[in-house]
Amino acid sequence: MQPRPDAETFGFTGPLPPPRFNMAAYAIGRPAKCWPDKAALIVLDDPDTERPSEVWTFAALERATLAVATALRATGLAPGARILIRLANTSDYAILFFGAIAAGYVPIPTSTQLTAAEGDFLLADSGAEAMALSPDAACGPIPNGVRVIEACEVSRMIASAAEAGYADTAADSPAFQIYTSGSTANPKGVLHAHRSAWGRRPMYAGWYGIDQTDRMLHAGAFNWTYTLGVGLTDPWANGATSLVYTGEKTPEVWPRLIARSQATIFAAVPGLYRQILKYGNPGPEDLGCLRHGLIAGETPPPGLMDEWAGRTGRQLYEALGMSEMSTYVSSSPSVPRRDGFVGRPQPGRCVAILPVEDGTTPLPRGEEGLLAVHRSDPGLMLGYWQRPREEAEVMRGDWFLGGDLARMDAQDYVAHCGRANDIMKAGGYRVSPCEVEAALAGHPDIAEMAAAEIAVREGVSVIGLFIVPRDGATPQPADILEQAATRLAHYKRPREVVLVDALPRTANGKLRRAGLQALYRPKP
Repeated sequence: MQPRPDAETFGFTGPLPPPRFNMAAYAIGRPAKCWPDKAALIVLDDPDTERPSEVWTFAALERATLAVATALRATGLAPGARILIRLANTSDYAILFFGAIAAGYVPIPTSTQLTAAEGDFLLADSGAEAMALSPDAACGPIPNGVRVIEACEVSRMIASAAEAGYADTAADSPAFQIYTSGSTANPKGVLHAHRSAWGRRPMYAGWYGIDQTDRMLHAGAFNWTYTLGVGLTDPWANGATSLVYTGEKTPEVWPRLIARSQATIFAAVPGLYRQILKYGNPGPEDLGCLRHGLIAGETPPPGLMDEWAGRTGRQLYEALGMSEMSTYVSSSPSVPRRDGFVGRPQPGRCVAILPVEDGTTPLPRGEEGLLAVHRSDPGLMLGYWQRPREEAEVMRGDWFLGGDLARMDAQDYVAHCGRANDIMKAGGYRVSPCEVEAALAGHPDIAEMAAAEIAVREGVSVIGLFIVPRDGATPQPADILEQAATRLAHYKRPREVVLVDALPRTANGKLRRAGLQALYRPKP
């Protein structure tokens, strides 16, 4: 809840993890002891069959995870070594991720959509000593000293003997690193500790309403951190079953899949729910035993939650979070949804609204400011990898500032009021406009350009690129989009190119991105 402005101390009030803590032992080892024969992971590749392509019990999942840990140690990698993962969307991806954590290494999950240049940057920036590489992943020359683990080798690791246990790691030891867009042209590494899995515990009741009887279906791929956390780590830690679909993901397949898989909770980005309503046309009888849905990653379109509830008879529960923290404000079965608000701070979390410009004293109720989380929260990142300046920018005293504007009412409900920075949201991913602009720098027909998130119609936003042509040049939008396709992952690419005479600027000449939307004219 919002701390009192006159309070002497702030901080996380939930239980803290033990000093010695391994994330994989918590998420996999502990439930394997309690429910060894229960299905932990079910992989589905066909929405029209009740027969899954894979079923992993908790006991089998632990054996495979520890087999990978044993095999990785046998390679000679030193404890704490970093492993970049660039594998296809299969269960091998998840088992390698948790196996590396079990062994005390630091996996770095990445998207399979990365171009060679993007992947090469992450490899160099992270200092990874090994890379698990799918044969179809775009990749440049491998630097000397980097061990390549081919996809077939990962499969052999999983099938090998499990001769070692979980590494004796500290709760604050690095566990994994993810890359997210920052204020520069290149993404930055967000380093998380083993305690981050424990720091997700407030989400269990504060968002999911989950227990060991649940079956969680996540719409994402194995390589997405939203899936690795919400879809795998948290259900397993509760003894629940994770369901992951690897087939063709058209909107109309999801109602059938939800019903046939007997999913009780479904997690996706808001945009997918909107597509399901439009193309899947689900009714109350079409979703089997689904209790409710979860949404995160982007602001839901107006009316989505009411329409979903009206047509399906199920509620959607929204959560607000970030790569540095996961979610921390949400509605849930025990926190009723209120129009205009995301929800309440999850149990135990210390959340405040701070002045935009400066200061560490929380603002009075109802005033808009920066949404902040206390640094004592076990879910908060260790820091940004080799980015001390950017790390300093997000810390203000004992508070972490994620860049979200918000206000809090007398009942602790938080209303999201937009972003204080220029980070764009595209399909649940955070994308820096600087990264998009850098990919097209040097184009001979472009004098100036600016990327921004734009609303193309009600409830639908995409990345737009606004271009001031060079004198005498006539840039072709199709050519611009084609160049972007060769340099940016699919989810980072602009969808609209707008030619303008000038970019909006302040009196001091600074680009005013908020003014770009007014320059966009939707196509008839």
